Parts: sequence; C-alpha cells; structure tokens
Amino acid sequence: MTKTTADSADPGPNPGRRGFLAAAGGLVAAAGAGFAMPPAVAAAAPTAAAPPPEATPGSEVAGKPFHGEHQAGIVSPAQGQTYFAVFDLVTPRRSDVEALFRTWTDASARMARGDTAKPLADDLSVAAGDGGEAIGLPPARLTITFGFGAGLFTRDGQDRYGLAAQRPAALVDMPRFNGDQLEPAATGGDLSVQACADDPQVAFHAIRQLVRLAEGVAQLRWTQTGFNAAFAATETGRNLMGFKDGTQNPQTPPHRLSTDPKPTADRDAVVWVGDEGPDWMRGGSYVAVRLIRIALEHWDRTEVDFQEQVVGRHKHSGAPLGGKDEFDPLDLDAVDQDGNPVIPENAHVRLGAAAVNDGAQILRRAFSFNNGIKFTAERWPPWRQGLEYDAGLLFVAYQRDLRTGFIKIFEPMAKLDAMNQFTTHVGGGFFACPRGIKPGEFLGQDLFKSS
Repeated sequence: MTKTTADSADPGPNPGRRGFLAAAGGLVAAAGAGFAMPPAVAAAAPTAAAPPPEATPGSEVAGKPFHGEHQAGIVSPAQGQTYFAVFDLVTPRRSDVEALFRTWTDASARMARGDTAKPLADDLSVAAGDGGEAIGLPPARLTITFGFGAGLFTRDGQDRYGLAAQRPAALVDMPRFNGDQLEPAATGGDLSVQACADDPQVAFHAIRQLVRLAEGVAQLRWTQTGFNAAFAATETGRNLMGFKDGTQNPQTPPHRLSTDPKPTADRDAVVWVGDEGPDWMRGGSYVAVRLIRIALEHWDRTEVDFQEQVVGRHKHSGAPLGGKDEFDPLDLDAVDQDGNPVIPENAHVRLGAAAVNDGAQILRRAFSFNNGIKFTAERWPPWRQGLEYDAGLLFVAYQRDLRTGFIKIFEPMAKLDAMNQFTTHVGGGFFACPRGIKPGEFLGQDLFKSS
C-alpha cells in the first residue's frame, strides 16, 4: 500500500486522499492480500472505484490554501457546511500546548490540500494516522480557522502557560446580554476550531482528526454543526426565517449600495487587526460566536407583513422597507403618512445599522443549524411549551475589536430588537484568531516567542 508523504510547503505530486485508492491498487485488491471474500461478494465487487471529480483551481472541489497572510475561513466565500468545535485545555504544561499547535498546523495543512491528517503507515498492527473517512473525497474548499479564548491566557486568575501578559485588550470576556439564556456546556472555551467545507464529511473529518491529535492536551467543550443553502454566488443567502442574511456586510473593495453616494465600509478595515494589536494578532481578527435558537413554529405562524416590520426589510426582495432593491440604502429618516418611521424604531436592521452605532460594523459569516427537536418553553406570547425545533443560527462575526464591533452593536439590540420575541441566545464565545500561518511556521508561533 502506498503511503502519503509528510507535509511540506510544496505539495508536489502527493496523491492525497483523492489519489489514495488508485495508488493503493484499490481496496478490493488490498483486502485480498490478507482476507478472503465470499464468492458472491467478490463477484459483485467493482474492480475499481469511480474517481472523484478533479480539483481544478477555482472549482467547487478544489482545496483552499492553508498558509497565507490571514487565516482562511474568515473572508473566504462561505462554504455549504461547517463544524464549529471549542476545546478546553487540560494540560498544565506550556510545552504540550506548543506541541499541539505544531501538530495541528501540520495536520490542517495536509487536510486542506486533500491529504490525510498524518501519513499512513504500512504497519496495520497499529492505529492509523487518519480515520480514513475522507479518503477518496476532494477537499471541497476546506478551511480550518483557529481561535484563542481567554482561558489560554488565564483561568481562575492563574497564568497557566506564561501567556497572561500577551492577552490582547480587545479579547474581553463575553458580557451577559439582556435576555441571554446561555447554557454553560455551550459557552466559552479555551480554543476554537471551525472547519468549513462543501461536504459535511470533509468538515467533520477535519475536526475529528484534530480532536484525536489533541488527546491528553485539550478536550472538547462544545460543538455545533451548520449549513448554508446552495444559492447562486451572486445571490445573498437566506436564513431559516426566510430573509436574506448578510446584505449589509462590508466589501473589498468598497461598493455603493444603489443610489447611496457613500460606499460601504472597506471589509479589510473592519475585519483585520492593525498596529493597535500585539504582533501576533496583526493580520488576525476577533470572532464573536453566538448560538441563537429561533422559535420557528411561532415565526411560521406570523403574518408576513409583521415579519417584515420585525426585520425592517421585504421578505422576498430583501429591499429595506420603503425601497425596491436589496441593496437600496436604509432610509432611517423616512416616515409614512401618519408620521411613523417606515423602518420601525425597533426593527432589526435599524438597530444593527452603522448609522446608529457610531459607524460600528462586523463581517457576518453565519450558518443555519438544525439539531432536531427538544422540549422548549418560549419566552414570549403565546408562551408555547413542548417539543419544538432545536434550530436557528450559528452566528459567526469577525471584527478588529470586539468592544467597538459586536458588543457596540448588540448591546442595544439585546434590549430593543423586535426579533428578540422569536430568538434566544443559548451559547457562544469570544476568540482571538491570530494572523495567518506562513510555510514553516506553526499556529501561534509569534505568541509563544514573545513570552
């Protein structure tokens, strides 16, 4: 059996997951060397597996570069699937954490290009270096994005790893906002890892291998899967409430919204940490993650015109109330014939607008989730209780400072947003996503060198 090669800056001719079956001569042939299949099974077995689609540059199955100035998965076009995992560190030794980051870096670079997490050995009497569930699959635009929580720096007042002095001021503890019903088992954590791909098995494979490699050093605290519908690249996606989600996201280069004479904010200026941050965070970003359960049964029974008043946009077109096109600017001064604001004072888009938040903006990269059903007591009339969808929004938002980004925007929304009668925040966390990793470096290298 041909085994995969070790990671390097130049992948070269490495066959990776996609070439593994062909390089090994096929699983059927390999099995025949040590095990005999029943005749009927052998007769029915195909002589060769159909090859997966070729990963040509720019195709939907192509890999995304792991190394770069910034971490992938932040401003990358959103994929169809995600697996968000948060870990607690359980080792008392700094050297263990550094070794884990080196191992994770190597494995992530390999998986991002469609390879196994570790090289596969010929010796079948030992555990394999990879679970094998993604062998034969293309990388499906896999990105793996890492974040550091407050617990990496201090926990219970203890500087566990000598990193306390390196905690950025912008990495604040997540406040408890009005209406929060945060579950401790789904909140906080020391490390975050988000795998995104267009194939759920590829995303889960990435997290599964990283969890395995962290044994004895870090353990899972909470996870959440998510998905995005396959809307056309030129379309703004819709969330489970049926409304377009992300229309106001900053762009690079800045663009104008229809007749608005002012361009949108430059995405890079909103997302990336600059000279105001420590060296290891320059070119990185801070992520706010919130698990938001949506009372879909209640929402689905609500009149569409009321839904539009709650959101502040027309449901089908995505246009702001009073507008015709999705990208028409919000006219927050417009009033109707009775003198009432066309976009209500407590509408979601009004309260989230930069114009009412001293220019604060964030880059949303949210996914929907569906965890089945669970017993739920609704917070608002009709106060329904019983088995309901455990579904909603895995809210993921990036910014250069949590204090002037998500916190600035969400504090008034938590108190006044009309959407609160349909949504409940049940978990999440704040994490610092360091700058990108260059070939030959490892995750957090600058952080460990500076302390």
